[in-house]
Amino acid sequence: MRYPPGSLVILTGLPGAGKTTLLRRLYGLGGDESLPVTAGAVVVIDSAQAKRHWHGRLGWLPGSVRRALVFATHVGRIRGALASGRSVIAHNRGCAPYMLKGFAWLARRHRTRLYLLLLDASPEAALAGQRTRGRVVAPRTFARHQRRWAGLVARVKNGDPGPAAGALIVDRSEAALLEAITFDDGERPREIRTIGSAPDHDG
Repeated sequence: MRYPPGSLVILTGLPGAGKTTLLRRLYGLGGDESLPVTAGAVVVIDSAQAKRHWHGRLGWLPGSVRRALVFATHVGRIRGALASGRSVIAHNRGCAPYMLKGFAWLARRHRTRLYLLLLDASPEAALAGQRTRGRVVAPRTFARHQRRWAGLVARVKNGDPGPAAGALIVDRSEAALLEAITFDDGERPREIRTIGSAPDHDG
């Protein structure tokens, strides 16, 4: 799968869909990183990295404040990587419209474009993934994620990737076949990709 150099690619999906697993496989992450990982010209940023960075240091703060600080750290790292001129692929479990607009604004500010890579999994598969990792999202929160995710997928399948420049949807079986995500001047990704079509790859 190819993207233009310097792009911001946000990998998103339901909690437990397998986003972190995909990044670990493609970029050799160990799963214990607390800082972004640089792989050549690409910076790989998992939201769990910011969480590990603050682990055990914020217990005196209310949960909502802790979550806000972790998210601000995550976004700050994305901004810093874009400012350095590097390509960025970042995991972000949230897909609320205001959040995606914020990422698109961040990309424009650094004279690049936002692309969305949507890892689609059924709610049942995502819940199973949550149980496997030992962190299950509260039912009310997960229901909110499902509503937002269904809305985003429906828009993309109807031809509207906004506010991103393009959006690709892959299911878990397609993601398992993905060999690499590169940022170069070769073939560009199609603007819209719907479930059931294979992502661009060599071979």
